[in-house]
Amino acid sequence: MFRVGILTCSDKGAAGERDDTSAATLRQMLPEAFQVARYQVVPDEREAIATALVEWCDRHGLDLILTTGGTGLSPRDVTPEATLAVVERLVPGIAEAMRAAGLAQTPHAMLSRAVAGIRRQTLIINLPGSPKAVRQNLAVVLPALPHALEKIKGSDRECGAP
Repeated sequence: MFRVGILTCSDKGAAGERDDTSAATLRQMLPEAFQVARYQVVPDEREAIATALVEWCDRHGLDLILTTGGTGLSPRDVTPEATLAVVERLVPGIAEAMRAAGLAQTPHAMLSRAVAGIRRQTLIINLPGSPKAVRQNLAVVLPALPHALEKIKGSDRECGAP
């Protein structure tokens, strides 16, 4: 069982002006082995995002945090910067895979600034804010997540082992 946090980064969501359909999409897509233990909507503010990430990693010891929103080019999109401020190691292949798969759907995928990284024993992945893009991006990384989370926790099982 993996403990997951879903952090929605949205000014309108935090103000109650928009339903959080992206988080609902994530909940529907996560397999049984992924239990959502934390959920929060924060405004598009670097400090609020970073504070939630640090608390969920350091205090609650979540295995995985999925952020949604704030990965684009608008001035208020600061989720990648907040994530980069708190992670200890990057996992660039995750964001690269999401962008590559997205480009097969739309040229706008190249505008994503999403990042992925590790803080302590927690994997943090930035996802876009739209439910459609969340669905597409999570589908790309989901098959690799159990193995990634096991390795982060220190599993010595061989990467090529069945």
